[in-house]
Amino acid sequence: MDKKQIFIKAVYAGFMIGIGGIVYLSIENRILSALFFSFGLLTIVTQGFCLYTGKIGFIQKPQELLDMLIIIIGNYIGTLLTAFLANAAQLKISSEELVNKKLDISLWNVLLLAVFCGVMMFLAIDNYKKHKHIVFIIAPVMIFILCGFEHSIADMFYFNLNGIHSLKEVAFIIVTLLGNGIGSFIFGIGIKKGKEDLDGSKSAD
Repeated sequence: MDKKQIFIKAVYAGFMIGIGGIVYLSIENRILSALFFSFGLLTIVTQGFCLYTGKIGFIQKPQELLDMLIIIIGNYIGTLLTAFLANAAQLKISSEELVNKKLDISLWNVLLLAVFCGVMMFLAIDNYKKHKHIVFIIAPVMIFILCGFEHSIADMFYFNLNGIHSLKEVAFIIVTLLGNGIGSFIFGIGIKKGKEDLDGSKSAD
């Protein structure tokens, strides 16, 4: 896939996460809002869009880090577009309270919450690839939302919807991107290593 395709698919992915964010803010019931948020990731996976949190755990070469940067930029633009359209349509939703709560969390705690989310996102994609069942996407998404884990691209949408930006928000997004990457990448390495050890053990038998 060339860089232009990656960028376009990243914009679409960011847009769909924004749709998930709109649903999340529109439904008062936490369980239902978490459930319907998962539609965004389901669409991203089935349509082959490029989402940072779904890709970072699967990189194998250093040069793929450039693709991650392109994806992050595309994801941000996608969330910005969704937020702009939501505000233009005057939807009766607001992320102000949610954003303020997030910005009250220490960056260290944000990092840890983002690591947890990275693990959930890696499992969502990896398990779906292996078993092709939507429950493997829906469950991890509901878990990270209900547990309050931090998803960097969803947070981009909430900040963009609120429309008030600051250096604190920039720091928050950078830390969540880092935490999501750490959780997804390290967990991915562990699963790959475990599979290699299991295959080696079977070969020895």
